[in-house]
Amino acid sequence: MDDLFASQATTGRSLSRTDIEHLIGPAPRELVDCDLEEADLSGLNLTRWRFERCNLKRSNLTGTRLEGTVWQSCRGPFADFAGSDLSEAAFAGGDWNNCSMRRVGLTSARFVGSKLTGADFTEARAMHIHFEEVLLVSAKLPGFSFRKESLRRVDFSGADLRKSDFRMTVFEDCSLRDAMVTGSRFEGADLRGADLGGLRLVDAALFRGATISREQAGQLLGELGLNVR
Repeated sequence: MDDLFASQATTGRSLSRTDIEHLIGPAPRELVDCDLEEADLSGLNLTRWRFERCNLKRSNLTGTRLEGTVWQSCRGPFADFAGSDLSEAAFAGGDWNNCSMRRVGLTSARFVGSKLTGADFTEARAMHIHFEEVLLVSAKLPGFSFRKESLRRVDFSGADLRKSDFRMTVFEDCSLRDAMVTGSRFEGADLRGADLGGLRLVDAALFRGATISREQAGQLLGELGLNVR
């Protein structure tokens, strides 16, 4: 048998859709340092596969079954996950800037130390999702639910967070600077660890019932054009 398919781990290969189809079997596979740039993996069942340091730039993963997958230090800018199932998936490190997560299932998914600048999570189905040390600058997350989650070092600067649910969410060393938050809910949220710079007068009422620090209160009043003495 070709050594490409001889073991459960495939290392340092450039893989096509046909190669991946040959690797699919009863047991999950592990791909290490593999090149999948612009590969068409749409609709495949890759449940619990592990990807480590792989290149997935502009890859097509639409409608793919990816439950329980692990993505360690991969590069996937502009990758398209639209309509796929990433429930219980774990993203550790890596560059996923401008990827599409539209209509993706993200129940119990984890993103740690990852770059997701410009990522599109529109209509994603998310419950119990975990974000830690993640860049979501200018990302699209309208209607996203972060309810009762703890967010640590998450940068939402300039992100579209309209109609998102942050009720009882705890922010630790996070940024909401210049984010679009129209229609979002923050009741019971602890915002003392969030940068609230750029808040507009029309958005101030959204934070009713949330906890902020005295310093933040002064900053907000200053940005709303009031003199704080």
